[in-house]
Amino acid sequence: MVGDDTHDDTHGDLSRARYLDLARARAERAVDTAMTATTPRIGWALAMLALVAVGCRSADPPAGAAGRNGVSGPGPARVTALGRLEPRDGILRIAGPSRPSVVVAKLRVEEGDRVAAGQPLADLDAIAADEAAVMKARAALRNGEAELGRMRPLVAQRVASQDALDTAQLHVDMARADLVAAQAVLDLDVVRAPVAGQIVRILARVGERVGPEGFAEIAQNDQMFAVAEVYETDIGRVKPGQRATVTSPAIDGPLGGVVDRIGMQIGKQDALDTDPVARTDARVVEVRVKLDDSAKVAGLSRLQVEVAIEP
Repeated sequence: MVGDDTHDDTHGDLSRARYLDLARARAERAVDTAMTATTPRIGWALAMLALVAVGCRSADPPAGAAGRNGVSGPGPARVTALGRLEPRDGILRIAGPSRPSVVVAKLRVEEGDRVAAGQPLADLDAIAADEAAVMKARAALRNGEAELGRMRPLVAQRVASQDALDTAQLHVDMARADLVAAQAVLDLDVVRAPVAGQIVRILARVGERVGPEGFAEIAQNDQMFAVAEVYETDIGRVKPGQRATVTSPAIDGPLGGVVDRIGMQIGKQDALDTDPVARTDARVVEVRVKLDDSAKVAGLSRLQVEVAIEP
């Protein structure tokens, strides 16, 4: 009917006028913020950028605002956020032995090598002296066991006393404990991989001292994650199991994934946007998205990405 069409057109005009008023108000607030936050010259530059950005957004009504005159109706929107790529459990730093001062004597791996859990990565400079200590402890244990063997028949023949046998047994027990301690020290002279993964960075090479930053960094990049920094106001719309899309100019095409875990605390945003009027002090929650294709980005840990979580 003609009357219904006129009503729809009037309602659409009011919606567009209301949206344009809101866009102009946003532009005025952005200009005021830019002019008061910095010097006049920089303020004018930021103001012009804000006007251009708001003008571009106000050219068309947002999705869901068209109603019956638009192409699509209202519906749940995607949650978008900046983030970064990380391997499972992040990048692990291998600390090396707990002794205060150690030097690398032999390097067994290079950056990019894949290693198994427990695989030797490097030998330290004290390994030769500690190997000698282990050999000495083994010799002492053999002598003690031989002496104990000679004492037993003598005690049985009442040629030697029981006290002499007990003393020989004590010497064997002490020699065995010394061997265990020497072997433990020797084991610390070999730096081993704590988990299976790929060596992404070596921090101490042959002749260098292992410092507080550790010996090397290892990544379990057989499974990669995108860590999205979702605004605290949007976190209520994110649930485990939701599908997500990860994009970046450095990646050939989008990557699919699923929300695996949602953080349990609010933090400050680390991933910075290039928008000059973007909030840099935003409060966010980290959401881990498990990627479907990890091999494609296994060598791009800490790459900044954009994450869109489907409703």
